[in-house]
Formats: sequence, structure tokens, C-alpha cells
Amino acid sequence: MNTLLSTPRRLVMALVAAGAIGALGATGAGLVGASRSDAVAQTAVSSFNQPAAGNLPTLTTPNFAEITARNGAAVVNISVVGTSRSMREDTADSASERGAAPQISPDDPFSEFFRQFGLPGMPGMQGGRGQRPDTPVRGEGSGFIVSSDGVILTNAHVVHGAKEVTVKLTDRREFSAKVLGADPKTDVAVLKIEASGLPTVKLGQTSQLRVGDWVLAIGSPFGFENSVTAGVVSAKGRSLPDDSFVPFLQTDVAINPGNSGGPLFNAQGEVVGINSQIYSRSGGYQGVSFAIPIELATHVQQQIQTTGKVQHAKLGVSVQEVNQAFADSFKLPKPEGALVASVEKNGPAAKAGLEPGDVVRKVDGVAIVGSGDLPAFIGQALPGQKVTLEIWRKGEAKTLTATLTDASDKTERLAQGAQDADKGKLGLALRPLQPEEKKQIGVDAGLVVAQAGGPAAAAGIEAGDVLLAINGVPAGNVEAVRAAVAKADKSVAVLIWRDGNKIFVPVRLG
Repeated sequence: MNTLLSTPRRLVMALVAAGAIGALGATGAGLVGASRSDAVAQTAVSSFNQPAAGNLPTLTTPNFAEITARNGAAVVNISVVGTSRSMREDTADSASERGAAPQISPDDPFSEFFRQFGLPGMPGMQGGRGQRPDTPVRGEGSGFIVSSDGVILTNAHVVHGAKEVTVKLTDRREFSAKVLGADPKTDVAVLKIEASGLPTVKLGQTSQLRVGDWVLAIGSPFGFENSVTAGVVSAKGRSLPDDSFVPFLQTDVAINPGNSGGPLFNAQGEVVGINSQIYSRSGGYQGVSFAIPIELATHVQQQIQTTGKVQHAKLGVSVQEVNQAFADSFKLPKPEGALVASVEKNGPAAKAGLEPGDVVRKVDGVAIVGSGDLPAFIGQALPGQKVTLEIWRKGEAKTLTATLTDASDKTERLAQGAQDADKGKLGLALRPLQPEEKKQIGVDAGLVVAQAGGPAAAAGIEAGDVLLAINGVPAGNVEAVRAAVAKADKSVAVLIWRDGNKIFVPVRLG
């Protein structure tokens, strides 16, 4: 007997035995002469098997076969050939820009987080360590045709460092492809093959996509061309470490090495993303996949085809997530927005009047819910563009206007600090910064943490950190710190300098 099928029947029989439901005859006429409560109970059981119309929408799966038949011919297999030297050098460049896994030890538990599918040069893959610099290296990925004259979108990491790029269609024709351009910051590349009358995909909109919607991927995992996998959207606007320009779509679609650059379709058969990354501790699919939104990909494509390069704007700030402790400290109605941890000297944000401790809540009217929303929005803007920032500062809303600059402009990082002692309510032993330390760090005032205990230590503040401000009040001396803590309610936002970075730490009091 099928246990799952028999369970509802056993449940009904148990209720009958308990007297909750009137027993039915063989013809089901047992409701005749039964009490009104028996009839209601029987109706409820029937409703369990047949949901009442109007309560819930009928759930139907998309016609995956139709979507595949309609779009499969526009999905291509991409194979690349290079040398271990060119692959490694180019991979190192892109990895340093995007914070990808080749810079992480293989023993690190997060080493697989940004493992790129089919990326030459990864440990354990072709092009990895142990090969001679000029050893020929091959790699594979996927892509899709967006223009009938041979324009193809794929991932930048699929073609990075390649000396030869070959595109294979489902009708077995092969073409040598030219890389029109690639943008490591968004991991989008544009290819061109000399052909005409090619099948193309239809592009959709991620704004119409909902968490829980069906999505389908077509690609070449492990070289198995035009493989189809399906799942649902798990989240939208995911911001991943050091990939701040991309608000990823997270799905549970099975994605594996070789799927890189392939399309992600919605239930209407429209492309809504480019499959790009997976979260994995083994290098294989583990239920968490990430795709680049198609709007971002086409934005990059247009720049490449028009100018031959891609530009990203810069605001000149580093930001943190606003958690409940920060929201309490800043008297925000809820923990949303991007908390400004540091402002680049003479950058767009500094010129606009943005300060550490400000919380950016909207940009050009678009709500900033998570901290990753801000760099994702700014990264898609162009240098020279003006943006309106709605911020929260010391319990009040303010509006600022900033003119963005080019993100490719390099800025110097801060150097490191010092340590020694004198005590206060937070559990911190503090001492003033020496003039040479102020110059080295680039601040006018601050106190060095010599020892940390109590609430501060529990929040993660350590000896050697430099205390810069408490709830926006500069930490010029110990008395100023004590006064700021005395005015606080449940928690304080402590701005510290550590290893060249300014970060906020929420400290709960008492």
C-alpha cells in the first residue's frame, strides 16, 4: 500500500472513530439523517482534498518543453583555447577586481564560494598550478544569441585570457568568435560571430520576476550541450562579497561547471539573467546559484558595442548593513539603508557633504533596503551623472546631491595604527593618538583601544582598534566618549579604524 496515499484515509477513519465525523455508507449517503455538525465536518474533509475555488490560485508549471524547443537553438556552446600563462595572468587580474576564489587558499572553507564554472586556472582544473607557463589550456562555457547577425552574451570569466574562442550552434556549425569586450566588474562579455539569420532569444524584465517564480536554465554543464534544468527564484538583489556592482538573482536551478554564461529563462520563455556563480563547498551544485540580471547585462552590452569599453560610476564611500542595533542607535524606524562607514577624501560623496554615520535611504527616489543596493545602483550609473541622495543623519532626514566620478580612478588606502591605556564605561581602555599616528591614519582625532572588555569586547572591538566616534560624536577625548555613552539608550554605534578601513560596530549597553 502507498503510505502517502493512505494517510488522509487513515486520518478520516481516526476522526470517525472519535465521533467527529459521521460514518458513511458504501454509497456515501450517510449524510442523510446525520447531524448538521456531521455534514459540516464531511464538507471540511472534502475541502481538504479539493480546495475551494477562489481561495488559492491554481498552481500550474510552465511548459518547459515548449520553452526549450523555442529557445534551445539560440543557446550556444563556447570553447576557449589559451595558455596556462595567459589564463592565469588574466584570471589573477579579474579575480583581484572581483574578489574571486583564485586568490583564496583551497583549504579555506569559502574557497568554493566564487568558484567559476569551467574557469581555467582554478585549483584542480585545467590551467591550474603545476603546469608549464605555455601549456595549451582549454575551457568551456555557454552563451546565447541576442542578435540575428551573431551578437552573443556570455560571462567575462568564460573568455578571459583566451587566445581562441569557438562558438558551436545546436545544428553543429562552428564559428570563430571575436570578443568585442568584457567587463570583469559585472562578469559580462560580448562576442560576435560572422553569420546571419540566426535564432535569437527574447529578453524579459527582472522587475516582473517574483521570488518563488519558475525559472529554467539551458547550458553545457560538463560539456553536455543544451542541458536543461529548472527551479525557482530564491531571492532578488543578492549582494555578494566584492561583487558589489551586481544585484544577483538567486535561484535553486541546478548550475554546474560549463553552465557559465548560459541564459536563465522565466516562465514565459524570456531571458531574465545570465548564469554566473554558485555557492559550493565541493565545486558542484548545492542548491544555491546566482545569475546576473539581464538589464545589467544589456547595459554593459550597449556600452561595449557603442564605445568599446565599459564605465562604472563611483560615489566614494564604503558602506555597511544597518542591523537592528544600528537602527536603535540612529533612531531609525526600521533596519534599512546603507550605513556610510567611510568617505573618500575629495570624492563625490565628500563634496556632496556625506559623512560617516549617515544612512543612505534612497537614491534618485529608489529605496535602498540593504547596503548592497547602493553600490549596485551607483555601479550602473555613468561618470558625470548627478544623483539625489536621501539620507538619515542624527535623527533627521536630509537630501544631498552628488556628481559621480569614474570608478576606475584609483585611490590610496590608509595605513595601520598603534596601542596602550586609560578606562571607561564601555569596557575600553583608551589613550590619545600621537601626532604621527594621526598623520598615518589620516584623521584629526581619535583614541587607541589598548584593552577591550565588557560590551565592547562582546561586540568585537579589539586592542589596536582606533575609536573615532560614538553615535556620530567625535572621540576627541575620554570625556567626550563617556558623555556620548551617557546620552545613549539601548545601544551605541561605534566608529572604529582597523587595518586601513573605517567600520561601524553596534554595541549593546547593559
